[in-house]
Amino acid sequence: MNQAAVAFNQGDQNRGALAKMVTRAFEHWKLGTEEQLAMLGLATNNRAALGRYRRGEPLAANRDLLERAGHVLAIHKNLRLVFPQDRDLAYAWMTQRNKAFDGLTPVDVIKEWGFAGMLVVRAYLDRVRGN
Repeated sequence: MNQAAVAFNQGDQNRGALAKMVTRAFEHWKLGTEEQLAMLGLATNNRAALGRYRRGEPLAANRDLLERAGHVLAIHKNLRLVFPQDRDLAYAWMTQRNKAFDGLTPVDVIKEWGFAGMLVVRAYLDRVRGN
């Protein structure tokens, strides 16, 4: 069971910790507000939600949001494992153009394709890791 599923089943405290972890990954990746909202599948006018999540308020008990949060954390973990000696590269990877994505950045893939794009990025990193 992934972290998002555990958070969904165990309530506000875990969803609050999950919110902090996800927003911290976004900070590492230096994503703008619009990019963060897209990663979470939230409307572009829902900036207030990001502020609440940064403060550790629980992610909504919404299956799509929690699954996306789980994938964000899995992508973050994969990047740390793929680039163990170079945190700067691991953190910059999400915003760098990539031949595997036809010259798009991983964030662009997610913005354009939504949840399916997130799965594509995660699957790519899983393959790079040998999983």
